[in-house]
Amino acid sequence: MRVVFSIALWVFFLSVNGLAKFVVEKNSLKVTSPDSLKDVYECAIGNFGVPMYGGTMVGMLTYPKANKKACKSFDDFDISFKSKPGGFPTFLLVDRGDCYFASKAWNAQNAGAAAILVADDRIEPLITMDTPEEENLSFSYLQNITVPSVLISKGLGDGFKRALSNGEMVTVSLDWRESLPHPDERVEYELWTNSNDECGPKCESQIEFVKSFRGVAQILEHKGFTQFTPHYITWYCPDAYILSKQCKSQCINRGRYCAPDPEQDFSRGYDGRDVVIQNLRQVCLFKVANESGKPWLWWDYVADFSIRCPMKEKKYTKECADDVIRSLGLDLKKIDACVGDPDADRENPILRAEQAAQIGKDSRGDVTILPTLVINNRQYRGKLDKGAVLKALCAGFQEATEPAICLSEDIETNECLENNGGCWQDKAANITACKDTFRGRLCVCPVVEGVKLVGDGYKHCEASGLRRCEINNGGCWREARDGRMYSACTDAMTSGCKCPPGFRGDGVNSCKDIDECKEKLACQCPDCKCRNTWGSYDCSCGGGRLYIREHDACISKKSTAEFSWSFLWFIVLGLASTGAGGYAVYKYRIRSYMDSEIRAIMAQYMPLDNQAENPSRVRLAEI
Repeated sequence: MRVVFSIALWVFFLSVNGLAKFVVEKNSLKVTSPDSLKDVYECAIGNFGVPMYGGTMVGMLTYPKANKKACKSFDDFDISFKSKPGGFPTFLLVDRGDCYFASKAWNAQNAGAAAILVADDRIEPLITMDTPEEENLSFSYLQNITVPSVLISKGLGDGFKRALSNGEMVTVSLDWRESLPHPDERVEYELWTNSNDECGPKCESQIEFVKSFRGVAQILEHKGFTQFTPHYITWYCPDAYILSKQCKSQCINRGRYCAPDPEQDFSRGYDGRDVVIQNLRQVCLFKVANESGKPWLWWDYVADFSIRCPMKEKKYTKECADDVIRSLGLDLKKIDACVGDPDADRENPILRAEQAAQIGKDSRGDVTILPTLVINNRQYRGKLDKGAVLKALCAGFQEATEPAICLSEDIETNECLENNGGCWQDKAANITACKDTFRGRLCVCPVVEGVKLVGDGYKHCEASGLRRCEINNGGCWREARDGRMYSACTDAMTSGCKCPPGFRGDGVNSCKDIDECKEKLACQCPDCKCRNTWGSYDCSCGGGRLYIREHDACISKKSTAEFSWSFLWFIVLGLASTGAGGYAVYKYRIRSYMDSEIRAIMAQYMPLDNQAENPSRVRLAEI
C-alpha cells in the first residue's frame, strides 16, 4: 500500500501537469541508394545509446531473416553483423514490438551492428524510444549501450524491406550535425538531477557522471565557454493527503514540495522529505557559489557529498553536508538562509522556481524523468556518459567557435590530417587554409601574424594589405642569385604580384629575366657592346670611351677629363676673383664709414679749418 501511494503521487503530478508537453528530438536520415528511396527522412533519436551529436554515420542496411524484432540474442541464431575490414558498417533494421526498445539495441550491439533502426508497426507520429524503469538489476545493461538508435516511420520501414527483398543495396546516412541548436558562441545547459543515491543503477550512473564530468565542466565554465545550471524535480502533495503520514514524510512546507521515498518504504531509512531538503541545499549552494563568481563549485560539492555522505552509511545529514560546504569555503549562513524553514506553512521561492522551470517552453518539452540533460534548450538523448555528453555540448557551439577540448583526439577526428582536408596550403611556409572543427573541416584563408590571407581557401590564398610581403613574400615570386635578391612583392602594392624591372612573368609562379641585349632594349649607341646579366645588363664602349647609361651614349675618357679640369679651374678662378672683389669693396666701404664717423666726433670739440668759429661753444669752454 505504501508503494502504491508513492507511485500515486507521481501519477498525480503527471496528470495535473500532463497536459505535460513531451518533445520528440529528431535528426535526419538520408537514403543514398536505391534511387527509388533517395531522399531525406526524419527519425526520432532514442533515449539511450550514444547519438553521434555533431557528426554523421554511413552504413549499409540489413534486415535479419530471423529474430526480426531483435528481442533475443542473435547468438541463438548464429547471426553476426560485424562488418569486414574495408566494408560498410552494418545498420540493423528491426521491427517494433514484443520487448523494450533498449533490449533490441542491446542485442543488435552484441551482434556487431553499428546502429539500429526500429521500424514502427503502426501509422503514427514518431515517438521517443525510452528506457524501461530500472527496478531491478536485469536492466543494468542500459548503461553499456553505445550504438545509436533511431525510430523510423512504418512507411519508410516497409520501403526498406521491399528494396532489400528485391536484392537492392540500401545505404543510409544518419546525420546528427543539426540535432542541437547553436545560436551563439556560448553553450547553455542544465542538468535535472537528484541527491538520492539509493535508486539503483540509474542513481549510480548519475553520480558517476558527476564525478567524471566535473573536470570538463569546470574547464568549460572557468573560461566562459558554457553556462551551467543544475535543477531538481519536486512534486506537490494532493490537498486530500496533506495531513497524511505519507505526505508528511515525503514533503516539506506543508505538502508543497515532495519527493518519493528513497527505499519506497516509509518505515525505514531516509524519507522523501530528506531528499527534498538536500536537493534544496544543493540549489542554494549553486546560487551562493554563482553569486560569488564560482558556479563550478557545485560540481565539487555534489561529487564530494556523494563520497562523504552516502545514505547507505547513514551519513546523509545536514551535519555532513555542512562539513563539505565548509571545506569549499562557501558562506554556510547564506546557504542556510536560502534553505529556510522546511516546516513553515509557506512557499519557498527557490523550489517554487524549480517547479516552474519543469514546464517545457518553446522547443523543450516538460521535464518528467531523472536525470535529464538540456542543451541550448533542447533535450539531450542518449547515455549519460562523459564522452557522449561532451560531444553533445560541442555540437551546441557555432562552427569554428568550439573550445580546444572539443577537438581532442578522443572526441573527434581531425580531417585536416589527411590530404590537408582538400584545402589550399603552402608547405614551404607551413601555412594552411584547413581549419578543423567539431563538425568537420572548413577551408578558410587564415590570418598569419596579423596579416589576412584572402582567396577561396580551396585552391588559392594570398596575403593582402600592408606587411603582406612579410608572409610568404605575399605569395609572389622571389629568387636570389649571385648575391642579388629580386621579388615581385612590394609594400607599395596592397595586393597582387608584379615582376620587378628587368623581368617578365605572372609575378606569382615565375619572373624570367629579360635579355635587354637580344631584344635591343639597351646599348643602342654606335660601337656599344651589350652583355646581358640576371635582372639587368652591362654596356661597354670601345676605344677607351665611357658609357653613360642615362643617355645611352659613349664619350671619350680623355676629353671628358680635359673638359672637366678646365671647367674646374674656371670655376676656381671665378670664385677667387669674386672673393677678392668683394673684399676690396668691403674694405673701401668700411674705411669711408670710419672716416666720416671720426670727422663727426672731432667736429664737436674743435673747429675745423673749413668751419666757422661758434661763439656759444667758446663761452661754454670758458665757463
